[in-house]
Amino acid sequence: MVNITNVSEYEAIAKEKLPKMIYDYYASGAEDEWTLKENRNAFSRIMFRPRILIDVSKIDLTTTVLGFKISMPIMIAPTAVQKTAHPEGEYATARAASAAGTIMTLSSWASSSIEEIVSTGPGIRFLQLYLFKDRNMVIELVRRAENAGFKAIVLTADSPVIGRREASIKNRLTIIGNFHLN
Repeated sequence: MVNITNVSEYEAIAKEKLPKMIYDYYASGAEDEWTLKENRNAFSRIMFRPRILIDVSKIDLTTTVLGFKISMPIMIAPTAVQKTAHPEGEYATARAASAAGTIMTLSSWASSSIEEIVSTGPGIRFLQLYLFKDRNMVIELVRRAENAGFKAIVLTADSPVIGRREASIKNRLTIIGNFHLN
């Protein structure tokens, strides 16, 4: 196993291992990638300032989110069609979130169903949901998530239409892999 120490190294390995079309989907943004560039710039400005000469023997990162205790103030955001990057896809993500003691938010555009994710074992799970035009579909998704033990619905209002991803247009990507409209 490669000893990966930062996000840039993950990106380089993904570029090496994934088919170009799939890598480009994950690595690119919509239109002129303005938001992608702004996000990268914002992250580059984050600085961790080490505190010195203080007792760090009893650091506690636990916190609560909507009343659920998690091990750290980090959760797993919804990411679409994860099985295009790895055969275990959302299964591995669900198991990792559970092992880390944090929350996984399953994408509406996952490559695994709500029920399949629950079968991976225990965990605190939220479902990311768009308010689709077909309200019966929305109601059905909420019921399935509730019946499966998901703890919250995360409404997404940022994508009323799918973004015009130039890399996907150049690669003639129309749909990625098998996915469930959870």
